[in-house]
Amino acid sequence: MAAPEKPPATLAELIRRRSSAGRSKEPPSPSAAKPPVADRLGQFGLLFAEPEEEVVAQTDEPETLLEPEEVKTPERRFWSVAELVSALRFRVEREYADVWVEGEISNCRPAPSGHLYFTLKDGDAQLPVVLFRREAALLKFKPSDGLSVLARGRVSVFESRGQLQLIANSLEPRGAGALQLAFEQLKAKLRAEGLFDEDRRRPLPPFPRTVGVITSTQGAVLRDIATVVRRRHARLNLLVFPATVQGPTCAADVMRGLRYFNDAPEAHRVDVIVIARGGGSAEDLSGFNDEALARAIASSDIPVVSAIGHETDFTIADFVADLRAPTPSAAAEIVTAAQHRIEERVQSLEARLLRAVRFQQMHARQRFLRASAEGAFARLRDSINRRHQRVDSARFRLETLSQRLLQTRSTQLRQLSDRLHRQDVHRRVLLAVARQQHLQQRLERTAAGLAERSRQRLDRAEARLYALSPTAILERGYALVYREDGTLLRDASNVHEGDTITAQVAHGTVRAIVNGRNP
Repeated sequence: MAAPEKPPATLAELIRRRSSAGRSKEPPSPSAAKPPVADRLGQFGLLFAEPEEEVVAQTDEPETLLEPEEVKTPERRFWSVAELVSALRFRVEREYADVWVEGEISNCRPAPSGHLYFTLKDGDAQLPVVLFRREAALLKFKPSDGLSVLARGRVSVFESRGQLQLIANSLEPRGAGALQLAFEQLKAKLRAEGLFDEDRRRPLPPFPRTVGVITSTQGAVLRDIATVVRRRHARLNLLVFPATVQGPTCAADVMRGLRYFNDAPEAHRVDVIVIARGGGSAEDLSGFNDEALARAIASSDIPVVSAIGHETDFTIADFVADLRAPTPSAAAEIVTAAQHRIEERVQSLEARLLRAVRFQQMHARQRFLRASAEGAFARLRDSINRRHQRVDSARFRLETLSQRLLQTRSTQLRQLSDRLHRQDVHRRVLLAVARQQHLQQRLERTAAGLAERSRQRLDRAEARLYALSPTAILERGYALVYREDGTLLRDASNVHEGDTITAQVAHGTVRAIVNGRNP
């Protein structure tokens, strides 16, 4: 019969059961050999698994229970925050000491100290990641937001924040290769700084005396360069600096060669530097994609020719160098091109000189054959005829110029005659008299008009004055009555019976005595 379910055992019960199990001689049951759930789940099971139900081995002997007074209450343990976080960090770092995590970079923040902080996201989950300065300096690409990467490191807890984080020691891009991504990022960075600009590229010396070659002495590159130089310019000196052109020391060896040639004394001074390597894979050529090497090439005082790989291979050194050659042999041909062209030019001039000498000899022979008596007379007649022709041409030009001069003089005479006619005194007097008569006529017409208008205004004023005259009113039968004191009588109440009044009519005055009044 299976044991009934029980609540989780107390500390006292666990101690008592461990003691009784030690005294028991029976072998453990199969259920006792099963590992706990926390062990099966790993580190997170230790931290977050639910407590298991204690499975007790069934025996025939009845279980002896302790008396209530013998049960002891477990002692409490108080954790400080620092202790608890430190314990968690120790457990997490021990369990997850080396993990690989894939995700998308978000919130990438490079610190001034050189450390790199970002967050790896995958769906709704995210994990803070820190890449310390030493590991960040070894990266061949620049992490940025949105880039899918594979990070390797150990899981830890940032105690100051109580935050779970991944301390990464390596980082690899997913999707694009690390070398290609680093190549594109470095290429964009150097182009933005102007290291690929055409105006900073220096021309190669046309006639170099010594060429410095940085390459491996074990391959066929050096032999190919020497073969081309000896064939095209045997007097050109080659000064070789042995260097490793593959592997982690490639960039450092090439930079040492650049420094050697730039700082070399006058006896070992070179006119141009050639960095040469045969073809290979992208990993083989990755040493020439180094930023420090690119800056060393750009700062070189001597022009640099890059002859790395085949024609389809491109490295950062190719873009920074003053000239890129598709192959090492092509670099040797470019360096010796001016000397080779000079030799070809000398040969071409020599052939032209021989052709010119033969041409002059042929013309001299023809002139000698034409130097006979008949030929001399014919040339004399031709000379006389040409002189006659020049005389005729001069006569025609003289006649044309004479006619043109006569026409010009005739035109000038006609213009002067017109001006003289306009300046004639008699004509000007006649014009002045006519103008005066015209002005006099205009004056008379204007005076007559003014007199007529004045007469009309006078008549109108006289008519208005007559209409307003008191005598004109008297002509219509009206009279003006004055009192004895000469004032005008306007009201009948101003006179009395027996007063003398005077009435003025149109023609004369009438004196009368007032007999009555009617106010």
